[in-house]
Amino acid sequence: MEKRRFVVRKGTRKAVVKTPNIRTVAALAKVSIATVSRTINGSSAVRERLSKRVWQAIEQLNYFPNSHARALVSGRSRLFGIIVENITNPFFPELIQSFEEVAVAHGYEILVSSSNSDPAILANCVRRMLERKVEGVAVLSFGAEEPVLDELVHRDIPMVLAEFRLEEAKVSTILLDYSTGIRAAIRHLVELGHSKIAFLAGPHKLHSAITRENDYRSAMKASGVAIEPSWVIECDHTLKGGVVGYGKLQNLSTRPTAILCSNDVTAIGVLRAAYMEGLRVPDDLSVIGLDDIDFAEFTLPPLTTIRLSRFDLAQAAFEALRQQAEEAGNPRMQREFLVSTSLVVRGSTAAPPSGRR
Repeated sequence: MEKRRFVVRKGTRKAVVKTPNIRTVAALAKVSIATVSRTINGSSAVRERLSKRVWQAIEQLNYFPNSHARALVSGRSRLFGIIVENITNPFFPELIQSFEEVAVAHGYEILVSSSNSDPAILANCVRRMLERKVEGVAVLSFGAEEPVLDELVHRDIPMVLAEFRLEEAKVSTILLDYSTGIRAAIRHLVELGHSKIAFLAGPHKLHSAITRENDYRSAMKASGVAIEPSWVIECDHTLKGGVVGYGKLQNLSTRPTAILCSNDVTAIGVLRAAYMEGLRVPDDLSVIGLDDIDFAEFTLPPLTTIRLSRFDLAQAAFEALRQQAEEAGNPRMQREFLVSTSLVVRGSTAAPPSGRR
């Protein structure tokens, strides 16, 4: 039996480095502990020369101030909450990432919760945020936020809502201009020669889905294209929703040559279903999504879509909360923020088969 060889490594002992604390920082900076504490908490009582010495010592020692202790001293948590609808939809992780980038750049932290469109989960999300003493909450669940509004308003917590106005002093609104992007999408399809344009809508329990459907109807009317009622189908904003919606359209005696979807995930489901049916996109069917998630340009073919910038949305949400936290009582404080949309043309749209030479 072959003997196994084991490599024996000699152990090395490293000097134990004591974790720096506020006393270590004070000793290196040659100031009092109180001065270090005031500097970290942004007190204006500390002279600039001493403040500079403290921050140099902090950097040299790689010291991390205790954020919980700072909150107790300053009375501010510098923590914002963000509630999204469904973390499995790529749009929302991308939105959260952008929100965190903006928040960290301004010295804030974030607490993330996903409601999954469940009122009970949503209530627990709010409870966690209240327990953590958040300074404001961005409720970006696009229509499923009503159950939490009263609780947050009652607790006097600043909020920012997407597409939902609430006449409260500490509530701001982000208005999403879907109309511009949807009109551009319909115009793009009409210019290609399409007149049979279906719409896979989102669930009507979301007011954002209703807004997008209404904008589709307005865009079709503005382009002079008739709407076939059976081609407007409510889906659930998921991949399977896109597959189901596509199947319902295929079961009709007269089928559309183009499908506009209420979000990209639904559109990707349509691409999958069309492929399984042997249809070629865009030769046999044109497909347009809405959101422009990062994955959209990597589908086959790359998805033509309506871009809703996650960064612009995150920046507007953060700025609304920052103003409420830092400029409360300012009569010039902005209460409404506008985020627009635009069409991104890729490879999933072309002229309909009947109009192609």
